[in-house]
Amino acid sequence: MFELKYHTPIEWAHIAVADFDSFLQDHASAEKKAASMAMTMLSHYQDRIKLVKAMTDLALEEMIHFKQVLKLMTRRGVMLANDEKDPYVNEIRKMFRHTREEKFLDRMLVAGVIEARGHERFSLISQALPEGKDKTFYDDIARSEEKHKNLFVELALEYFPEDVVYKRLEEILVEEGRICSELPFRAALH
Repeated sequence: MFELKYHTPIEWAHIAVADFDSFLQDHASAEKKAASMAMTMLSHYQDRIKLVKAMTDLALEEMIHFKQVLKLMTRRGVMLANDEKDPYVNEIRKMFRHTREEKFLDRMLVAGVIEARGHERFSLISQALPEGKDKTFYDDIARSEEKHKNLFVELALEYFPEDVVYKRLEEILVEEGRICSELPFRAALH
């Protein structure tokens, strides 16, 4: 449905895999935050029936992903870490406009772009990992994130005209690409 403007180099994945325990801690945190975001969306927009159903399903799926990451961490003897502020998410959220309808559109499109970035980066992690369970897990997670990216744009198109959605999506993609290109690589999803 759309393409990211900035493409993460494979070097990022090598950095993340070199400190895979820290990456897993950040991944677990990201899954919890994604589930929380879905619950917040359905709470704020209870009058949007399709959104409420989609966010309910998404929150459940993100918690399943969290459980899967936790299982992987337990197998490796890695404990959960405190959730930290994500500089990428903090920067991209600054794009939210302030009227109720504009913010609603922005929240959906930003969520879709964040999911697209997750798809890209989980795919890179899978490429950087040796054959085995972890690689298969990250292949599966990447495919899931790709569906989520499209879900948010499809929802936006339910509530806003196509030209409005794609114009705003393009603006968000350009800014998101700038943000990603300026952040240092670290053993974290973003």
